[in-house]
Amino acid sequence: MTAIVRWRWLDSPDAPGAEQMATDEGLMARARETGEATLRVYGWARPTLSFGRHESVRERFDAADLARRGYDAVRRPTGGRVLLHEGDVTYSVTAPANDAEPLRAAFGRINALLAAAIARLGVRTEPAVAPARERRPGRDACFAAPSAGELVVGGRKLVASAQLRADGALLQHGSILLADRQATLATLSRVPMPPPAPAATLASALGRTVRPEDVREALRDALVAQVGGAEPLTVEEAARYARPHAARFADPRWTWQR
Repeated sequence: MTAIVRWRWLDSPDAPGAEQMATDEGLMARARETGEATLRVYGWARPTLSFGRHESVRERFDAADLARRGYDAVRRPTGGRVLLHEGDVTYSVTAPANDAEPLRAAFGRINALLAAAIARLGVRTEPAVAPARERRPGRDACFAAPSAGELVVGGRKLVASAQLRADGALLQHGSILLADRQATLATLSRVPMPPPAPAATLASALGRTVRPEDVREALRDALVAQVGGAEPLTVEEAARYARPHAARFADPRWTWQR
């Protein structure tokens, strides 16, 4: 990330997946325009499957079947594999970026902020080591195994993250598990799908239920402690930047393109 004028904080309400992805894309555009970074936290109006940008899903999931069973689907602007947003808190960081900087450098700094926030809840995490061979998107779920740098507890993924960099800005967003619902993906798939091994969760690490608002507060406090303050960004301003991207993420041709 380049030198940042200031950080902003945005606690977004629950909303449909298309709206949330449009907001993340819009805040990336805002970072280019203003030079400001934003840490955002949000939830989902209904349980939602989010697909990686380059992931093939049409043979695996059916939009009508998912809707009948009470699930939405959206395709992320970032890569990676399918995950189920249920029992999680989702974060995003949008910031100006130096295109010459390795992606892993910014990934590490953002994950250090996430680790500091999770430590405030009483859970110690560590970055996953690089596997012998990075996996390409296939039929595995996102939480099946950690990628290098993702935050794990006891070797099991707690935070799934993906990053996109384009035209001098970056977006990193991901899911912090309060409870593990990821095995549901195998029951929603129309073709055999390896059920993921149990993921780490804040509930299992602490032996108690963790409220989403506790995670949001920890993220805000960790940001303020790290950068010395973060002015709130209004939901209305975020919506203004999201508006040009709304149609794209709501379009089934984007979600089900492959």
